[in-house]
Formats: sequence, C-alpha cells, structure tokens
Amino acid sequence: MWQRSGYRRPVAATIRDWALTLTVACQRGVRGVPAGAGTLGGMTELAIEATGLTKSFGVALALAGVDLAAPRGSVLAVLGPNGAGKTTAVRILATLLRADAGSARVNGFDVRKQPDKVRESIGLTGQFASVDEDLTGVQNLVMIGQLLDLPKRTARQRADELLAWFDLTEAANRVAKKYSGGMRRRLDLAASLVGRPQVIFLDEPTTGLDPAKREDMWDVVRSLVSDGSTVLLTTQYLDEADALADEITVIDHGRVIAHDTPHGLKRVVGGQRLTVRPADPARHDDLLSVLRDIGGQHPEDDGRGTVTVRVDGDEVLPDVVARLRAAGIAVDEFSLHLPSLDEVFFTLTGTRAHDDSQEALV
Repeated sequence: MWQRSGYRRPVAATIRDWALTLTVACQRGVRGVPAGAGTLGGMTELAIEATGLTKSFGVALALAGVDLAAPRGSVLAVLGPNGAGKTTAVRILATLLRADAGSARVNGFDVRKQPDKVRESIGLTGQFASVDEDLTGVQNLVMIGQLLDLPKRTARQRADELLAWFDLTEAANRVAKKYSGGMRRRLDLAASLVGRPQVIFLDEPTTGLDPAKREDMWDVVRSLVSDGSTVLLTTQYLDEADALADEITVIDHGRVIAHDTPHGLKRVVGGQRLTVRPADPARHDDLLSVLRDIGGQHPEDDGRGTVTVRVDGDEVLPDVVARLRAAGIAVDEFSLHLPSLDEVFFTLTGTRAHDDSQEALV
C-alpha cells in the first residue's frame, strides 16, 4: 500500500506512533460525577462514562477508582497536577491501555469488550506529535484517510479541508520535518479529525502553540462540539478549561477530588473577589488600608498596582465606594468577580497548574 500510494514506509518508531493515532482513528461540597446514564434510542446518553478505573504500574498507583462522565455534544476538561493520572485515564478510554479494575464505555461501546467499535468512533491527539516527518502535510492526512478506507479523492478533499482549517494550506506540500513545532502540533490535531470522529480525546492539545493559534484551536473545538462531537480535554492551561469546558473533573494522586461546571468549581474557594487599581499609584497603601477594613483580611497585591480582597458578596460595594470617596482615592479599575480556576486548582491540589516540581505525567 505504501508503494502504490507513493509513500515511503515509516521507520518502526513512527509506525508505532501512528498506530496510537490511527487505531483510535468530590470534596468541599462539589457535586460528584454522575453515577449512571439514561439511554437514547438504545444508546447511552453519555458519550464517555467510566466507573472505578484503577491502574497500577508496578508499585505506582496511577488511578485509584476514577469516575468520569461526559454527555454527548459537550466538552469535559480533566485537570490535575503532573503525574495525577490524566493521561493514563485517556489511554484507557482510547483502548491503548487496559484498566486493572473498573469499567468504561465510549460512544456506548465497552472499551474492554468492544475495543474495535470504540476505535472506529474516536479520534486521539496525544501529548506529542506523531506525524511522519518524511511525508508532507497533505501526504500525512491523505495516508490516514486511505487507511480509514476513504476513497483517494475523498481523502484528498478531507486533507485540503483540514489543512485550511488549521492554517496549513501554504505548507501542505512541505515535508513535516521542516514544520515548526506549532505547525507540527496543528498537523497532528488535524490528523485526529480525518475520520470525523464522534468522540475526540485531546491530551494537552495546545502545548507548543502560540496564544493566537491556541485561540484558533479553541474555535476548532467549539465548532466540533456544535456539530455534535464530544471532546475530552486534558490541559494545564486553566484559561483553556474555563473557555471550553461544560464540566471539569479534577484528578489528584489518581483520584477524582472535584467535579462540577467551571462556575460551580469557582465557588469551592468561597466568596467573591474585589479587585481595585488606584488612579494614583502613590495612594496604593491607602487603598490597602481601606480594603483591609472591608474584607477583614490582608488584601493580595499583584505587584503591578492592582489589589484584590476576598468579600462575601456584592452587598459590600456601596460601602467600598463610600470609603474610597471619603478617602479621596480615585480608581482606574474596580471589579467584582468569582475566584479564578487557578485559585480553585491551588485550593484543591495544593499546587499551581504549571508547577514544574511535580512528577512527570502518568
């Protein structure tokens, strides 16, 4: 097949990486993962459902009874520190690993008993690009299309469509080894979508992309979901989870420690945040004194002139405004908001999302 199509056979390592893509061509008052699912026309209402997933690697326990659930046509973000078990869970759901215990269904199919059916309906993009660097961008995508039994013309049309979608048309005939890291990543993402999968696993998909391309990728995810696909996204970019996820599951040390909507998780930390920036930087200390009296605790200073204090609700706003006016403190910024997901993440796990001191991902 490789010779008839004009492609050179990839090296063994590349074949292995392609196989991974092609074969798959709570605490603190947070609500728990739904325990069961209804049915729609004989098919489960949940596109992804896992119960009690357990997996060990030797003496290392990667998963210790993880439950996951994603309704059809939604985005489930799975967050956790490095080594929490996110990637292990994805590989089990994608049939690349077998769980030691527990059960999982993807698109209504049992991952243990019906792996072929699961693979037919999913796409997977892992943490590292698995494109064949000796093929051009279009050859990579056409090859996948033909391996998925698409007619050659259809495979080429789909390749052209995806290359345009990921802003790679001008590089379509360039070998992938000459792509930048971000371009390679986008090609890898395109490869996972050739077969129009119903369920898509994106394991840290925007790693290596610049901010503009990250937002382009967010638009791709939104478009996929609007067309009815279901996406499970692992990420360490909390703004990404906030922007895309319908629900978020937080895993730490192989266990689910929280599951809710982004808005619901933000209430885990409690209260709201009042952020103020004085018009005159010289009044910074005076502002700290006013906010300390309002919040009853020491305000947080971001070092760039903005001060934030935790408050119970918007009923404090008239008092704050009156105190600022009485003190003669003019402001350039004055906002009330929920805690950030970064604060939630730190509260739940005790680490920051990009804490490099954590173990490697499992």
